[in-house]
Amino acid sequence: MPVRVEAAVDTFAGAQAAQAAGVHRIELCGPLHEGGTTPSAGLIARCLERLLVSVHVLVRPRVGDFVYTDDEFEIMKRDIAVAKELGVDGVVIGILTRDGEVDAVRLAELHAIAAPMHVGFHRAFDSVKDQDEALELLVSLQFDTILTSGAAPSALQGAERIKHLVERAGDRIGIIAGGSIDGGNVKSLVKATGVQIVHARAFPGLAGALEGL
Repeated sequence: MPVRVEAAVDTFAGAQAAQAAGVHRIELCGPLHEGGTTPSAGLIARCLERLLVSVHVLVRPRVGDFVYTDDEFEIMKRDIAVAKELGVDGVVIGILTRDGEVDAVRLAELHAIAAPMHVGFHRAFDSVKDQDEALELLVSLQFDTILTSGAAPSALQGAERIKHLVERAGDRIGIIAGGSIDGGNVKSLVKATGVQIVHARAFPGLAGALEGL
């Protein structure tokens, strides 16, 4: 199975460029220079109208940490419902407790709203205190994917940890490597980790660099 490329984009032009670059999936976000938040309904709708590539939507009510108030949680629920109504293929979410654990109760509620869409857990995973425990919990919640740098500043620096997560996950949940990945380092990363999906903002050249793997 070929290694797939997911491009993180925050504009319609960026989404068009990603499709032209041969990526397999787009994660559509609000402004990435702030770390990414939920994109507007208008941007989502336009991408779905004009693009052929699969579109997943980041659902994140604000920048900062991943511990949310009740109001922010309600906003997330409504944003997922809107994305689902518009027809996206999946959503990417993440909520933690103040103790640095996956917030299973709230995530179960969000997952139920999102179903049957693909549901991924974003890089809040790199802020949990025990990634092995968090992985098992996300498997039990029936998440489809986890995005991670291996809790390191970049995916290459976290390669050993990512490899461990890939091996632990098996075919139960997909591990997506993300964090400063580009065409120059992606092949080395894939060989070092065994990951089958990579996530990047610097997506030009990634698909070509992975040919033959």
